[in-house]
Amino acid sequence: MIDYLFPTKIYSVDLLKKEKNSYLSSLKKEILRISAYDKEGQKWSQKNYYKGYTSYGSTKEGLDQLHHFSSSFFELKQKIDKHIYLFSKELDFNIPNKSLVISKLWINIMPNSVIHTGHIHPLSVISGTFYVDIPGKNGPALKFEDPRFPMMMAVPPKKENPKKDNLNFYNFIPTPGKLVLFESWLRHEVNQNTHSKPRISVSFNYDWI
Repeated sequence: MIDYLFPTKIYSVDLLKKEKNSYLSSLKKEILRISAYDKEGQKWSQKNYYKGYTSYGSTKEGLDQLHHFSSSFFELKQKIDKHIYLFSKELDFNIPNKSLVISKLWINIMPNSVIHTGHIHPLSVISGTFYVDIPGKNGPALKFEDPRFPMMMAVPPKKENPKKDNLNFYNFIPTPGKLVLFESWLRHEVNQNTHSKPRISVSFNYDWI
């Protein structure tokens, strides 16, 4: 018998059921308008997200909490709330309903050649991304790292095509309208965008209050 202990769970769902194309098109236009307006975010991105743009560092303008800034992003946050609750149930969190509250919600624009290096989301519980526009059929993947990886000593190499649950790294392939959730301690990165069009997404953190 083999037991599967300490699994790392990734939650994903197609968030939109109706009017998907019009919703994504409208949200994309708003994201592009915000990115052109957001001088603070542009300046932060020059230092921290080379050749890309994110509103994560636009704290003075409040564009790192877009659910307070725009009705479109507040509506998106409401859609996400339901799935945060379902994922927290799957993780067996012993916390009251609605005690996970969104703390940040920001936009990302990733042009050609840009990467987002490995990182975690400290002090948050669940993080995730909603995908607005993805270039190509296999746009830049969200790459997850096995949290045991730093402790692996004298581990032999894997076969050419190992099973998914034996991988040390897993590439989640996003599609427009897809929502992905993961625990905030899980290290992840975004692979280089090799397409001419940008990858556009909305990311967020939920904290325990």
